[in-house]
Amino acid sequence: MPVAPDAEVKLSCRNVWKVYGNRPEQFFTGHDGNLGSDAQAKAHAQEIRDSGHIVAAANVSFDVHVGEIFVIMGLSGSGKSTVVRCLSRLVDATAGEVILDGQNLLAANKRELIEFRRHKMGMVFQNFGLMPHLNVIDNVAFPLELQGVPLKKRREQAQEVISLVGLEGREGSFPRQLSGGQQQRVGIARSLAVKPELWFLDEPFSALDPLIRRQMQDEFLRLQRELHKSIVFITHDFLEALRIADRMAIMRAGEVVQIGRPVDLILNPADDYVREFTNDVPWEMVLTAGDIADGTRGFAPGMGHISADTSVATLLPYLADHDAGVMVRGADGEDIGAVNARDVIKALASGVDNPALVTD
Repeated sequence: MPVAPDAEVKLSCRNVWKVYGNRPEQFFTGHDGNLGSDAQAKAHAQEIRDSGHIVAAANVSFDVHVGEIFVIMGLSGSGKSTVVRCLSRLVDATAGEVILDGQNLLAANKRELIEFRRHKMGMVFQNFGLMPHLNVIDNVAFPLELQGVPLKKRREQAQEVISLVGLEGREGSFPRQLSGGQQQRVGIARSLAVKPELWFLDEPFSALDPLIRRQMQDEFLRLQRELHKSIVFITHDFLEALRIADRMAIMRAGEVVQIGRPVDLILNPADDYVREFTNDVPWEMVLTAGDIADGTRGFAPGMGHISADTSVATLLPYLADHDAGVMVRGADGEDIGAVNARDVIKALASGVDNPALVTD
């Protein structure tokens, strides 16, 4: 279920910069990274680059709502992994603010940061990071051991999440005895053992074979339906982002190019860079009945009802046999408009750059 636009904000990233080089803080004397406008921020980033410094993240701002999957994507070197490391303070941002539950993580001292990581954050990375000398249940329980949780209690909590990710029966296995997908499940279970409120995942499935990767995406979505975590998910794969994102940000050269729902980025790309990501997307799998419903048309004889989040791909067989179309019903149970075959054709055709000219 998509997160409502007015949902409570869990994490706020505000004008975050990460600059590498000699004394990068010199570029932020007198201000906290907020330059006032995108144009001013771009000019400032270019000045920093011209000085020989590396701008890994430039004026990055976004909110993550409670229960939302917020995906950050871009090509290699775009800054997406740098941003998530700044959010979790695995690296310290040069300027800006990261607000979690009203507290600025960038101002937290070492003790406070340890408490945040131990009790509020879960992290999963591309390399599974499992300890080879520990079996599954001890790998999963390790963060709880760092919290000082007694052995019996941490084993119980570890067993709960092991069952949640479908690894019952492998508790005594060591990482070398597991497949890549199983190892990643252990990593996910370990990050969930502390029952985090905020979950960071940095390309967690990119090292897996395509079939296993899709299975892990399905598993991830199943877990989210049960747990309703606030999630920042990093990927370079647009199709993966489409499957899992409530909203997404696309980055280039350390800057956020566009933020929105996946369908918004597909229908209204900000520039050619964003458009390149969407070129090969099967639109019928992305567009929903709610995206193309015509609110000016009411219910007519012969119409059925369908929910607004029904994909066009699912809808097509019905429309092939029902000329009148179908009435689309929103999450609140109210009708929001009608859809017929012509509406679908128009929506799909809007993604064709050079439609063929047909003459009589």
